[in-house]
Amino acid sequence: MDSADPAEGGRPDGAEGGRPDALVPVLRTVRAGNGFEEALEQVLQLLRLGLVPPGERLPPERELAERMGISRVTLREVLKVLQDQRLVESRRGRYGGTFVLARAAEGGEDELRRRVASVDVEDTLRFREVLETGAAGLCAAHGLDERGAGRLRAALAATHDAELSDYRRQDTLLHLTLAELSGSPTLTAQYAAVRAGVNDLLDCIPLLVRNLEHSQHQHTALVEAVLDGDADGAREVMREHCAGTAALLRGFLT
Repeated sequence: MDSADPAEGGRPDGAEGGRPDALVPVLRTVRAGNGFEEALEQVLQLLRLGLVPPGERLPPERELAERMGISRVTLREVLKVLQDQRLVESRRGRYGGTFVLARAAEGGEDELRRRVASVDVEDTLRFREVLETGAAGLCAAHGLDERGAGRLRAALAATHDAELSDYRRQDTLLHLTLAELSGSPTLTAQYAAVRAGVNDLLDCIPLLVRNLEHSQHQHTALVEAVLDGDADGAREVMREHCAGTAALLRGFLT
């Protein structure tokens, strides 16, 4: 599989399936004893969050293995499982690598019911609100250095510039960036997990342009509050933002 590793010959455009910074909250060192299982969980979470869109390439094997603290042998076992499940495919050659496959369209209302039945919607939404408001407050209260502030501004700009088809991915990246910048790895990991569940639910409802416009105003107000060091304001904007998403999900799914 080495010849398919982008580290040995990448695409000329240098695309690696999402910004490297975006992978930090999801890919972390696994604990000894369950390396394969935890690495598989993390890469599946990466795919569920949509951080690497269909058709894009995962980061090189060497980078993935180093981020998770596993051997490339273990990583290849993980990728083999994902290939068997038709979630990724390996392409060989100079511009080869491991590419994310589009999920096959599944059965409409039946799929919606399956997803909703597998998730405690209220618990997921409440836990998300706790984590999101906490992260926003921490970022504002502790302040961000120049690099962190730049990352947050860039993530916000990406949501404003996103095509409709890419909006949810960019929205996810903005929220994950805020969680990571909170300075709590535990909060970040928990948020990545709960956001994957939220995204499964969001995939069941339509994108509403009016709602996205409102969300963008809230995103802007949130980032401004964080950068101004207004912890109370940041928490309040985030609370309202989470409540809006929750209202939509409850309306469509319950």
